[in-house]
Amino acid sequence: MTGQTRRLLTGQYWLDTGERMIRAGAAAALGAIGGDTIGLFDVAWTTVGNIAAGAAVVSLLMSIVAGTSGDPVTAGFTTGTR
Repeated sequence: MTGQTRRLLTGQYWLDTGERMIRAGAAAALGAIGGDTIGLFDVAWTTVGNIAAGAAVVSLLMSIVAGTSGDPVTAGFTTGTR
């Protein structure tokens, strides 16, 4: 098993990935709801959920790519010291 594959199996990697997925999904949901929306009942919640889920999946895929080429400890693309 290579070092890149092992890093995908660490707890820190998956904590970082989960955090990124939640943040991406929340940001996409807020963007889909929009600032002009007055009533929460007028929002197409299914559409908002689909957009948020799509953003979370994209974030997951980006984290997997980063896990094979970026920071050896986390799900980040950078390799610098924090």
